[in-house]
Amino acid sequence: MKLDKHSMLLYAITDRRWLRQHNLSYEVEEALKGGTTFVQLREKNITFDEFVKLAKDIKAVTDKYKVPFVINDNVDIASIIDADGVHIGQDDEGIKTARERLGINKIIGVSASTVKEAIEAEKNGADYIGVGSIFNTTSKLDADNVSLSTLKEICKSVNIPVVAIGGISNNNILELSGSGIDGVAVISAIFAQVDIKEATRELLKLSKQVVDIK
Repeated sequence: MKLDKHSMLLYAITDRRWLRQHNLSYEVEEALKGGTTFVQLREKNITFDEFVKLAKDIKAVTDKYKVPFVINDNVDIASIIDADGVHIGQDDEGIKTARERLGINKIIGVSASTVKEAIEAEKNGADYIGVGSIFNTTSKLDADNVSLSTLKEICKSVNIPVVAIGGISNNNILELSGSGIDGVAVISAIFAQVDIKEATRELLKLSKQVVDIK
């Protein structure tokens, strides 16, 4: 599945910390029912076999809704389950190596916090850029915030889609209006909510305002 920039509108990143009575596949499907346009599976403390099983379960759901599904950091898992791609950070496996392993038809996203990093990622073959952290976030305590002016400059400096990430919620998302982003990536704003489907619907509506989609 090649990337359509409209897939960036509402990019959901999973986190099992907020699981209640349902499993992650169920909650991802609730987000998809609410309009999530992209899903990233993010796991840090899990065995390889558990990761493979979970990734297969999530992929079955995203395939059903025909929404792009990428794995965070782990090219091995992305390759094994035939995910739509992978999202890698500045310290993870290089873009060129990931491309060689996954092939030209897979999506590769890259994290960037500076204009230089974003330009380099595009030059090396990234399909989209994740820029952050935009606001303070509990998901990545060591992340330095990226200013709105830097976000705007990154959007002007690359020709591939840009998604903002980090502490974004329905309370601050409209502050990103006019920045040039193609969408927002969120974690707790979806998965920490009691009504995931309704929270997703509201965020999608707000994201469309930010990106100026009628």
